[in-house]
Amino acid sequence: MKLFRSRSLFALLGLLVVTAVAAPPLETKPADPFFAKYQPLKASAPAGLLLKPGDRLAICGDSITEQKMYSRVMETYLTVCVPELRVTVRQYGWSGERAPGFLARMTNDCLRFSPTIATTCYGMNDHEYRPYEERIGKTYREKSTAIVTSFKKAGARVVQGSPGCVGKMPHWVKTATGTVEDLNLSLCQLRNIGIEIAKKEHAAFADIFWPMLTAGFDARQRYAPDYAIAGKDGVHPGWAGQLVMAYAYLKAMGLNGNLGTFTVDLASGKAAATAGHKVVSGKPGEVTLTSSRYPFCADGDEKSDGSMRSAMTLIPFNQQLNRLTLVAKNGKAKSYKVTWGAETRTYTAAQLARGVNLAADFAVNPFSDAFKKVDDAVLAKQSYETKQVKQIFNDLLKGKFKTADEIKDPEIKELFAMRDSAGKLDRDAIVKATEAKRAPLAAAIKDTFAPVTHTIKIVAE
Repeated sequence: MKLFRSRSLFALLGLLVVTAVAAPPLETKPADPFFAKYQPLKASAPAGLLLKPGDRLAICGDSITEQKMYSRVMETYLTVCVPELRVTVRQYGWSGERAPGFLARMTNDCLRFSPTIATTCYGMNDHEYRPYEERIGKTYREKSTAIVTSFKKAGARVVQGSPGCVGKMPHWVKTATGTVEDLNLSLCQLRNIGIEIAKKEHAAFADIFWPMLTAGFDARQRYAPDYAIAGKDGVHPGWAGQLVMAYAYLKAMGLNGNLGTFTVDLASGKAAATAGHKVVSGKPGEVTLTSSRYPFCADGDEKSDGSMRSAMTLIPFNQQLNRLTLVAKNGKAKSYKVTWGAETRTYTAAQLARGVNLAADFAVNPFSDAFKKVDDAVLAKQSYETKQVKQIFNDLLKGKFKTADEIKDPEIKELFAMRDSAGKLDRDAIVKATEAKRAPLAAAIKDTFAPVTHTIKIVAE
């Protein structure tokens, strides 16, 4: 009997050990009961810089992508913060789309432009706004995997993005069932499937769901009970949620966020700057620089879900992706006033010696106006890309219009007249014509991105 009990005990211990070894690691969960039911798998950290010089990035997703907000953050960031990479971008958002929908159109709309890297953002519509079912997960897994493998066959690296979270039941989905928690548990399940796909296919993974869910909870405690990280309609995020999304993708690409360092000797006035910045002149208490690399600029109400600045208080965007550092050494005074543009901040000598992040501390700074011009140019280009893909490559080329009289848009009406010798729409000519229309919009981004000359004043208090 003792021998039997010993063997049983060893068997039980062995089972517990195997179970412990087999159980996949989970993300660290906040202690609040709100998170008790969630089982988010641990997402892998980026394995170095995924981007390569000259990359052509395709940003693919549903209506959240078509909002041209997180995609705009990404393109503007890549343009002004890491210009040395020379990354170009196309946005492929499509309202209401699921993974099967993009898989069906990706050759026509996306692969024709030979992307070298792509991000995906599906799952929100795929989860059908209902509690999780195995058939939902099966379809999402199959179609998302097929998207990844199709990109890989075309020579593109992939960042598999998770869906975000929901904040309330969407009013426009008449078939939505369950509770908000049910929907988020379902989205968490699709997130976990995305991690498995990325691991199997050796793709990168961008975790949108967990940072959004945790940041949204934090914001409701800190700022307001109705803070809507997922957007006022519960699904389409405002600027706070969109910055969380962009942060997830940019981190997954392995960007380190070091945008430059200015080093000033407070005793001699001598100054130095890292790559992307040049010292124009320096004297005690003042240095002037010219920068061909910008910080990411965002101002606004830190308590508002419509503000990127608010998201910066909830996630480590500035710490991990937006570091423009001022180091001031040999300070004899206890504290100093630093003026950069129209704003002034006070730091101790010890803080300045360690280095302060100008991008985080100065919401409005000498780069703000120039940054906005680039961002506006990015929006203009991405807006045309939506028209190019949805109205021209699909509505027009797939035969929605039978006569020119049905078409109100002058550009599309002109394209409708492009026919081959057989009287059919000349696809190649139409694609070429739309690319000619897009080209100056893309060029405007480069032309608008110009060096900024700025002055930092450091005065003892």
